[in-house]
Amino acid sequence: MSGHLADSRRFVVPSIRQLGGTFKMPVVGVRDVTCRLIQIGTGNQGEAWCREFLPPNVEDDTVDVVAAVDVNDDELTNAVDALSLSADRCYTDAETAMREREADAVALVVPPQARPELVSLAVEYDLDVLAEKPLADSLEAALEIVELVTETETKLGVTMSHRFRRDVTTLRRLIRSDEYGPVDYLYGRYAVNARSRGSWAGERLYDFEPHPLLIDGAIHHLDLLADIAGERVETVFCRSWNPSYSDFAGDPNAVVQLGMENGATIAYEGLNTAATSFNGWWSERVRANCQDASLVLDDGDLRRFPYDRAAENCLGHTSLDQGEPVALESRDKWGNAWLVEQFAEWCDGGEPMETNARANLRTMALVFAAIESAETGDAIRVEEFLAEHLDDRSPITPRR
Repeated sequence: MSGHLADSRRFVVPSIRQLGGTFKMPVVGVRDVTCRLIQIGTGNQGEAWCREFLPPNVEDDTVDVVAAVDVNDDELTNAVDALSLSADRCYTDAETAMREREADAVALVVPPQARPELVSLAVEYDLDVLAEKPLADSLEAALEIVELVTETETKLGVTMSHRFRRDVTTLRRLIRSDEYGPVDYLYGRYAVNARSRGSWAGERLYDFEPHPLLIDGAIHHLDLLADIAGERVETVFCRSWNPSYSDFAGDPNAVVQLGMENGATIAYEGLNTAATSFNGWWSERVRANCQDASLVLDDGDLRRFPYDRAAENCLGHTSLDQGEPVALESRDKWGNAWLVEQFAEWCDGGEPMETNARANLRTMALVFAAIESAETGDAIRVEEFLAEHLDDRSPITPRR
């Protein structure tokens, strides 16, 4: 990371393609240095970081958690209990921790509206950043963050953990292998019974307006579906709604259609007010229609349905258990634990992690384009939508 700002060259608006590549399997090399990390946010999702995601990376010397920060002193017990941090390494003020502890990076597990200020503070202290999703609570705030870390050459990664789940990774590898021919259609479903206050990740999102599902939930689902398709999103059309019987202030439900640059189509159904939970977090359903097979992922169970010319008809029903089981990939770390490892490798001179700030801007643009579509009733061209939010002074892409 460099503390020197970029020069005063003029810049042009990047295309969506320029903002990041398609998925490549991260290459994990040999680390020379353990990444010294300050964990900011130890309650709620931060507790999972302390107890699940960081410990395996501490055990194999990928990271060394040198301090923990939370504005609620009681939540710091998670870091003390799970990470064996002494009381003098626990803080209620982030800047004090950055000033007093030798560190290489910070992990931000805080509400999205708090991230711009903390990213700016990390840059001031010459620290790289690993942030929970979403990167920010608006596209404008996300752009400010990405421009800042680009100007200062700060490494910033976003933990889009669902893309790096065991089941999703296996499905993606099957599709990318081209064994079944090109994928032309993907369907994703998240549908749960969480209509009453407090039943979806606590009470916070029930007061969130106007699109809690799209900003806090569907960001993961749309990201993984677009990544599996292997191309850029060209257009997005969204319809969102809030039934009268829900306790949500904003729209907890949405149906989204994506048109990809390679001609593939994606349909996504996100429901928080179903009468029962069909496919909840980590149990979503994804169906991929390829030329020579349909691949179906449901609740972590991946099945293959090869094309059979002799079986063609327009009647009948095929259940999931009729498909050929597909063994899932195997590795030591998945999800956020794997992303922590990728981030540490990047900080140690490796390749940028797939969900780096500039690449993640594509996902942010997709989500806010979906919101624009829901509010206007129009299909939105994502590249044009993003371009409208940039000016020719943006440091994201130098003028060619």
